[in-house]
Amino acid sequence: MGAYASRATARLLRPSTPLWRRVAFVLLALAALPIVLTPIYAVVPPVSTLMIARWATFRSVDRTWVPLEKMSPALPRAVMVSEDALFCRHSGVDWNAISTVMREGGADGPGRGASTIAMQVAKNLFLWQGAAYLRKPLEIGLALWIDLVWSKRRIMEVYLNIAEWGPDGTFGAEAGARRAFKRGAGQIDARQAALMAAALPNPILRDPRKPSARARSNAAIVASRARAAGSLAACLN
Repeated sequence: MGAYASRATARLLRPSTPLWRRVAFVLLALAALPIVLTPIYAVVPPVSTLMIARWATFRSVDRTWVPLEKMSPALPRAVMVSEDALFCRHSGVDWNAISTVMREGGADGPGRGASTIAMQVAKNLFLWQGAAYLRKPLEIGLALWIDLVWSKRRIMEVYLNIAEWGPDGTFGAEAGARRAFKRGAGQIDARQAALMAAALPNPILRDPRKPSARARSNAAIVASRARAAGSLAACLN
């Protein structure tokens, strides 16, 4: 199989091969890459496209991978109720939320309110940040694939380790917690976890170190919902 693939690749790269075939080959290879990488990322710590972009432009990245079991249990619960309350119950895509957004006339398709954690993982790992009307169909398909291949705990673990949590290349819960509270992700309390979760929609502008009155209010709501999550958070146990 490997020898056949090598011969096929060599034929496509010949100067006599039509350009459209070469372009099609490259596009197919790019499309297949996330499908191939997803099972690998089930056991290997991945990096996000934003992290790769920073490295490619010689900018720093601050990220320390931390397994979910070594994080404060308050953090995944706070992030779940803040970002994707039905995380444990859907299969990577919240179709009802997408239907609601589409019905309400979002010109760009599903907005952030319809994005599940699996969809955000798909976007952060494999896709780009803008042009949602082009990105969303790919994001949905990849989220379904990720939810099929990974456990819910793995999806949350990856999300918490690749999410941007501050300016200047701060990625992941460990770097975010140390930046905000001078302690690791395993030492933060429920209030601090809620402040970090409330910052996720815009971690560049929403700083858990210096939360505004509105941010503190949002964090209090998140903390309350996290305490009452009960069976909604069962898959995180």
